[in-house]
This record gives sequence, C-alpha cells and structure tokens, in this order.
Amino acid sequence: MLEKSSFISQLKNLVHEPENHTYLLAVSGGADSIVLASLFRDFGNKNQDSEFQFHVAHINYKLRGNDSDLDQKTVQDFCEKNHIKFHLYEVSEKDRKPENSIQLWARELRYTFFKEIQKKEKLEFLVTAHHLNDQLETFIINLSKAAGINGLSGIPSNDNYILRPLLNFSKKEIYQFAEENTIEFREDLSNKKNDYLRNKIRNEIVPMLMETNDHFLENFKKSSLYLNQTKDFVQKQIQEIENRLTVFNQNNKILSKEKLDQESDFVKFEILKKYGFNQEEEIPKIFKAENNSSFFSKEYQLIVNRDELIFIDKSNEKEIEEEIVLIDHFDFSENQININLADYIESIDGINKGFEWDFDADKLHFPLRLRKQKEGDELYPTGFSGKKKVSKFFRDEKLSILARQKIWILTDSNDSVLGIIPFRQDRRYAKNEKTKWSLKIFNEMNNEI
Repeated sequence: MLEKSSFISQLKNLVHEPENHTYLLAVSGGADSIVLASLFRDFGNKNQDSEFQFHVAHINYKLRGNDSDLDQKTVQDFCEKNHIKFHLYEVSEKDRKPENSIQLWARELRYTFFKEIQKKEKLEFLVTAHHLNDQLETFIINLSKAAGINGLSGIPSNDNYILRPLLNFSKKEIYQFAEENTIEFREDLSNKKNDYLRNKIRNEIVPMLMETNDHFLENFKKSSLYLNQTKDFVQKQIQEIENRLTVFNQNNKILSKEKLDQESDFVKFEILKKYGFNQEEEIPKIFKAENNSSFFSKEYQLIVNRDELIFIDKSNEKEIEEEIVLIDHFDFSENQININLADYIESIDGINKGFEWDFDADKLHFPLRLRKQKEGDELYPTGFSGKKKVSKFFRDEKLSILARQKIWILTDSNDSVLGIIPFRQDRRYAKNEKTKWSLKIFNEMNNEI
C-alpha cells in the first residue's frame, strides 16, 4: 500500500541518504505526479536541516486547449502554495509540432527541457511518476515488439540519474492516497481515447487481464522482479564472456573475432548491442567482412582487423585538426631551416619512429601542411622506383584502418604529397648536391635525430 513510510523506503532503495541530494520532479498535473510532488514536499518538511531540495517542471504542450492551461494552473498553484520553485515550458510555433509521432516529439522536447533545468539549477536527479500500471503497459508493448529480456524487464526504477520511486505502486493505490490526503489533481481525459497504442492497452487489454485474476497486478509485480533478477544474472554472464574475449582494453576495446564467432547468436548480439550494433541482420555481416572493414553505430566505430574487432569510442576520440600549417614560407636568407614534428603532432603508438627528411627548399611550394590521407594521393617514395598510391603503400605496410586514420601526410600548397609520416619521403623534392637552401623535417626520438 502507498503510504508516506512505504514511499520513503522505496526512495531509500534508489538513493543512499536521499535527504542529502537534489531533485527535479516532472509534474503533469495528473494524480500520479501531484501525489509524487506531495510526497516529496512532506519528505522535505521532515528533513529541513538536510541538503534536500527539489524543483518542479511542467510542460504545457498546448494540445488540449483550455484543459492544458488548467493542468498548468494546477501544478503552478501547488508550487506557489508550498513554496516550491516552478519551471514552465510552453510550446509555441517555433517548436513545430509534427503531424505524426506526437508522443516521440513530446518526449524529446520534455527531456531536453529537463536536462537544461538540471544543468542550470545543479539538480542531480530527475524524478518521474511512472507507476506499476505503466510498467504493465510497457511490458505488453515490448512483448508485441519481441524486445527480449531487457524490454520485458520493463521501466528501470533508477536509470542514468532518472528515478521512478512509484513503480511498485498501482494506479489504484495512488488514487486512494490522493483521496485520503485530500490532494487535488487533474484528469487527462485524452487518456480515455484509444488514439495511441498505450491508451488502447490501458483502456481495453489491461482491464481484461485484471478480470482474469484478482491478484493479477500483484503477480505481475513479482514476475517483473524475477525478470529483472534474470536480466541481471544474464548481463553478469555476458560480461564475464566479454572479459574472456577481450584482447586489449586501454585506448580502445579489442575483442577476439574468432572466439566471439564461436559463441551463440544470443551472446554475439548481447555483446555487440552494448556498442550500439543492435540490428540482428548486421551481425553476420560483421563476421563475414573483409579485413579493415568498418561499421558505425551512434557511439562507436567497429573495425574488423584480421582476427580482431576494434571498438573506437567516438566520444573519447580527440578532435583532430583536418589540417595543420607547418611552415608558411621559407626564409631564403637562411641556408637551412629545421622543423621538429614532435612540436606539432603527437606520437602514434606502434607507428611512431625517428626519421630525418631533407628537402630542396627551392623545389617546394609553400605553405607546407599536414593533413590526413585523401583518395587519389600518390607519391614517388624514396627507396622505390616509380610512383605509388598512398592507399597501396598502406596495404603493403599491412597497416590497419585504425593506424591509417592516425597517419599524417605532408603536402605543399599544390596539395602534392611530400611524405608519409613517419615512413617515406617523396624523392622528387629531396635535397641533392646542387641544393642551396634546405629544409630539414624530422621526428626526434629520445633526444636523438
């Protein structure tokens, strides 16, 4: 049963010492969210000497005319009466409401708004009023989508600093609490319409299920708990398998492709899903892909490197300049100018080595620049006859895509390749016995040239 004491117990299960944290409550004006705000108000009144504070945020979507404005007034009046800081977002023409996918649009809009408030007001947790009936509806929706164990486990009670302390309480218990404590709220009559899948499930399917068993919702809560425990166990096993398959885990996670391929399709999917590769039809392509093939998810680049799968976290990759100006012009009053590349670019693990290139400055077109490889790049490398495509040079050196992405190309103002750092200089521009003005470009290693 929902009582102040049972709510506090749930909150303490989600957050250690909840009185010492700060919160933003998403409040619509309905029974569940107003009850949530009332419970937080009472908890705050009991802990006035603590660091506890909470604000309330409300979105007026302007979708239901006067009803939307009355919802806003209900929440605003509650906050004014109880001296709670109130944040309002009123949807306007600039928000461009779509004709379709209203629910998705509304979700993105409100969570963006919530994050902005949290950042500005330094509020740790976002709190929503999802309850047990919402959990059941989500289970049925995910069941229809073949969502797997993660989807069937439902809405998490604590997920990435989003708290849902009412998840174990039913809609009926929330209404009962509101009545017993004389809490005023607004009914959203649009929930009675079956315009959306969730409303259809709420209004037609759930009541039929409730009729089959007087304890249906309570039994569902127990089943949901078992599913979550099963999910936690499976995830632990998956993590242990991934740890066994991990070849390297410093700058980038590297897994053994051969060993992962020996695992079941379920294990492959669960591991790759963690890196954003959650399309089942994509997984066989990864294991059949040629060497140096790349796949992309929102957060990661996956490179197939012989018997390895390399995962590059895009968010951790440093912003690399597309171009670095090495030298604008040559001062011909000097016989020689020296440039140490260590002053311009970072060393590349596994590739970096000392070298020294001497150019005939009279043959160069300034400014000289450093950039990454482009399609069609070619040079006349020292130690070889004829010219060579840079891409073929990389293949002959057996360089992975990961390595190729890090290598700098030295070019002139005509975009001609003068050298592949740190491998080969273009011999056409090299210093010879007739050179009057020379440009030395080198990479200094351990104080030696």
